[in-house]
Amino acid sequence: MEKRVVLITGCSSGIGLGLAVLLASDTCSRFKVYATMRDLSKKERLLECVRDCHIDTFEILQMDVTDQQSVMATVEKIKEQRVDILICNAGVGLMGPLECHTYDAMKNIFDVNLFGTISTIQAFLPGMKKRKKGRIIISSSVGGLQGVPFNDVYCASKFAVEGFCESLAIVLQHFNVHVSLIECGPVSTNFMDNLQRLDPSDSSLQSVDSDTISLYAQYLQHCKTIFQDVAQDMDEILQVYLEAIEAPVPSLRYFTTQFFMPLIKLKLSCASGSEYVQAMHKFVFSETKPKE
Repeated sequence: MEKRVVLITGCSSGIGLGLAVLLASDTCSRFKVYATMRDLSKKERLLECVRDCHIDTFEILQMDVTDQQSVMATVEKIKEQRVDILICNAGVGLMGPLECHTYDAMKNIFDVNLFGTISTIQAFLPGMKKRKKGRIIISSSVGGLQGVPFNDVYCASKFAVEGFCESLAIVLQHFNVHVSLIECGPVSTNFMDNLQRLDPSDSSLQSVDSDTISLYAQYLQHCKTIFQDVAQDMDEILQVYLEAIEAPVPSLRYFTTQFFMPLIKLKLSCASGSEYVQAMHKFVFSETKPKE
């Protein structure tokens, strides 16, 4: 049986690393995995996890999703000259009061989360359309479906990804190419450790009003509680990706958790948005969890 060629971005840690290991270690050897990352100096952890995998099932490539030349060079490097399953996983976060974010920091969020995703899909899409076959899977977030305080810019980038993918999915139906968004909630990875976030005591917050700083401190405590209560194990998250990979006809969206669904449904059911804003404020700042 011919292997399905999978390319994954953002494989130096977290979901990307876990997914690369899972697919490369498939007992039936159904996949040839190209695990990509911007900085190859971070590949050792991944290599340790796949040390028993043969080159026929696994290979690491350098690719920076924010550099179009790097992306196109990766297209040329792939021996099979095709990708059956493209998994756009590279992403970064940004947390803190809006007044404190520099233009460069905000631009970087969009360069990675949005334009990096678009550029990667743009590079591999022609081959999929030509073969009339392919799957594109994007690591998204519940923050792409609902606004989250102090994650304004991150949510904006993920909202844009959602709109882009939903629009693209309609056209790609004609080419038998399926687009799927994995709507992740809190995940037990080092994403929070790598997140660009400001501490309430940070000097850059000196110009921010005290009420906002107080709310931000409350929000950070809320995050800590949420991660303790509902953060999912990596294996649980990876099974959702596997479902999207193996489904005969993949869905547009897959949710890794139902915890935030009441708030998402509330947003969809109240067109004015007022009820959602009030409910989210209460959820975050009064430590009231949404009803199951």
